[in-house]
Amino acid sequence: MQPEFSRPIALARIAPQGRQEWLRATPAECAALAKRFGIPAVNRFAADLLLKREGGGGVSIEGRILAEVVQDCVVTLEPVTQQVDEAVHLRVLGPGEEYSDDPEAPDEVDAPGGVADLGEALSEQLALALDPYPRAPGAVLPDDLTAEPDAAPEAPVSPFANLAALRGRK
Repeated sequence: MQPEFSRPIALARIAPQGRQEWLRATPAECAALAKRFGIPAVNRFAADLLLKREGGGGVSIEGRILAEVVQDCVVTLEPVTQQVDEAVHLRVLGPGEEYSDDPEAPDEVDAPGGVADLGEALSEQLALALDPYPRAPGAVLPDDLTAEPDAAPEAPVSPFANLAALRGRK
C-alpha cells in the first residue's frame, strides 16, 4: 500500500557533510492525510530537515514539521484551525541494525534496500503532534457534564427495583 505522503530517499545520496531537505505535501496528499487521520482537513504540511550520516550506515534526521490542520472541537464540534510547529528527531537504521529499546532514543525509521520514506515517517510525526482534545475559543462543557470532584455520586438505581416492588403482589 502506497502511503498518502511518500518521499523516498536513497541513503547513498546523502553526502558525508549532510543534506538539507524541504518537503511539502500537495493539496491531494493533504486531503488524503486528513482522511487517514479522521479530521476535516490538513490545509498544509511541510518539513525542513537536515540529514546527517552516522557510523554504521545510519542517518540522523533533525528539523521541524509545519502544518495547518482543521479538527473538530470536542465540545461544540465546530471546526478548529490549528498550527503545528514541532521539532522532529528521527534516526534511519543502518543495514542490519535492530530497533532500539531505549524510550529516550529518537523514533527510528527502517530503510529497506537502503531507501527510507521520509514522507511516511513525517506523517506519523504529524499524527502524534495533533491535539487530542481540540477546543474552539470559548468552548466550555455544559454544567451538567462537569462534576465536582468531591461530590458523592448518586447510588445507581437497579433495573430490577420495579420488579422487586411487584414481588409481594398477587
